[in-house]
Amino acid sequence: MANTTPAQESGHLWTEQFSPPSLVDAEVLEKVRALLSHSSDDLKSTLVRDMLSDVLKLHDTPVDLLDIKILSRAFKELRYGFGVFHPYSHCLKVSIFGSARTPPDDPNFQLASRFARLLSQRGFMVITGAGEGIMWAGHQGAGKEHSFGVNIMLPFEQAPNSTIANDPKLIHLKYFFTRKLLFVRESHATALFPGGFGTLDEAFEVLTLIQTGKANPVPIVCLQAPGSDYWNRWFDFLNKQLLPRGLISESDLSLFKIFDHEGPAVEEIQTFYRNYHSIRFVEEKLVVRIKHSLTPAHLGYARDHFGDLFAQGTITQQGPLHGEVDEPKLATLPRLVFSYHHRDAGRLRQFIDWLNSLPPSAPSAGDSGAQ
Repeated sequence: MANTTPAQESGHLWTEQFSPPSLVDAEVLEKVRALLSHSSDDLKSTLVRDMLSDVLKLHDTPVDLLDIKILSRAFKELRYGFGVFHPYSHCLKVSIFGSARTPPDDPNFQLASRFARLLSQRGFMVITGAGEGIMWAGHQGAGKEHSFGVNIMLPFEQAPNSTIANDPKLIHLKYFFTRKLLFVRESHATALFPGGFGTLDEAFEVLTLIQTGKANPVPIVCLQAPGSDYWNRWFDFLNKQLLPRGLISESDLSLFKIFDHEGPAVEEIQTFYRNYHSIRFVEEKLVVRIKHSLTPAHLGYARDHFGDLFAQGTITQQGPLHGEVDEPKLATLPRLVFSYHHRDAGRLRQFIDWLNSLPPSAPSAGDSGAQ
């Protein structure tokens, strides 16, 4: 079948288009036979076979046709979206959120454009919702070649902006939940500019995912033009309403920082990856991959000052665990390994900030996916 976009596969706006079964059945059946008859037990083949099994179960499961349509469309959107991003998996990307109603003469529009331009000069790509306002500013600043657009199809807005329109890195999505998943999964940082309900929704979404451990730590920068107090007032709400009531922890306020100039905001993002590389869980252990080994003194400091992160035992520095064999490119990176209690993402962020403040004790190691 032809390589089509989700909009082409299921109609451009809200309509459904289906190919006659006779045109696809023979090809699909042959692919299914080949997959099922393949003796390989690699994880990808196993997962695809499991997905096929689940799809077949839907035929006899008492669910509404609308539910089937939702599953079908969501699968198509994610499959296509992952395919668009995959060739750029080695590139660092920053998701930019802000109001679609911000005009080009607004200082925040101009700040967003300068911010994105500086990001592109430092080797980053940007991801925006592809609309007007702050989203357009992000694409203008970064340039089309350094931009992704993740557009939501709405009945009254929004068409993609002129910078990203018709670009192969533009994705049209029907569902907000698939759009949000792509924003969070594909980005290495989040930048928030003044905006309305949608911007605040995205802000609290990414904060919630990081706070609860459903997303890995990333830098979150809140930008406002000089003279604006948008994010200061938002911070006051968190600090004066949520914190005193015990609805958040004081360390949660470490998950983001507020800036009124593009330079320090970009520096904040770059600094986050100065020594820290990435994390993953292997069974009950949190593995923190770093670019420079810690000295014995620094390792001792970590044990003394960040012991509240440990569920039990202590922190060790070592090579890759057996469970990381699926990431051979990262095998030479040093690891900090400990049993993490999962309860304080703010303190984990403070630990990462401390790691990034250390002077290199050894040359960089490994193939860094985050620089």
